[in-house]
Parts: sequence; structure tokens; C-alpha cells
Amino acid sequence: MQNVESGDERSADQKIQDEQRMAKAMDLANRAFAANEVPVGAVIIDAEGRIIGEGWNQSISCHDPTAHAEIQAIRQAGQSLTNYRLVNCTLYVTLEPCTMCVGAIVHSRLSRVVFGALEPKAGAIVSASNLFEAPYFNHRVEWSGDTLAKSCGELMSSFFSKRRAALKGQSKVKKIEK
Repeated sequence: MQNVESGDERSADQKIQDEQRMAKAMDLANRAFAANEVPVGAVIIDAEGRIIGEGWNQSISCHDPTAHAEIQAIRQAGQSLTNYRLVNCTLYVTLEPCTMCVGAIVHSRLSRVVFGALEPKAGAIVSASNLFEAPYFNHRVEWSGDTLAKSCGELMSSFFSKRRAALKGQSKVKKIEK
């Protein structure tokens, strides 16, 4: 998968660096998994290569529908830079961002987004919609997908398999109690 505007022009070194940073996002996604949250992790890197923000899904534990990994990372990066604009920064996230997160990405002026697995139902970059190409946005974001997509996708599949098994076990217990 590649940026529709400029193609995937990443060098071999850039691809390796992207994979290393996505591995960090995967570590954060595992934190979400352990907390029984949808396992998505995100890291924001500044122009010098420093991590300035990170997050993992916490919507359930924070009782906050906006507590997606991307939003958590954007909030932390803004605090790190003491600026609401994240110019020349890159977001690495394990799952294709949703509509809400794409809006936050555009408004924060992130320069680049690298994501892992596609989100077929709600992905707002290439899957369900292509919001980065929307003519009404006043900022363009470079993006690439498919970085460690298999590992990111397997983590999501594992989480939802575990969740389905737990729900199935609960329904069996309820039947026995009746």
C-alpha cells in the first residue's frame, strides 16, 4: 500500500526504520491487549527521531470514546512540544486510523502517517474512505501502510478470538444457571 499522491518512495533504510518504530507501536498495542482494550498502539516521532508521544487504546478503561491510541499519542506529543501543531512529525500506528483520528491527524498537522493493518470496516485512509484525499482539508498528509501488517493483523485477530471465546463461555454459564 502506498500514498496515492507520491507513491511509496521509501528507501530500504526508511522501511527498516519504519518497521522498528512500528515494533514500538506493537509493544503499546500489547499493553492495550493486556488491559482488555482493542489492541492498537501509536508512537509519534519528531524530525530528530525522538519519541515525543505514545498511546494505546484506552476507551474502555478511561470511559472515553476519544481515547484511541492515535489521540493519546497526539495529546502527549502536543504536551512534549508545547504546541498543538506537530509539524515534521510522523505517527506510527498499528491499525489504519478511523475518521475521528484522521481529523485529529490533519488538525495537528502531522506530516506523515505509517500504519500496519488495514481496518476494513472503519479505516479512513484507504479502506472505508480516503479522507486524506478530501478536497476540503487544508493540510495534506503523506502516508504509507502495510508496515508489519501481518503481525498487527494477527494481534487484532487474536484479541477478537479471545473476546468471542469469553463471550461464548459467559453464555454457557448463563444457560447452566437457568
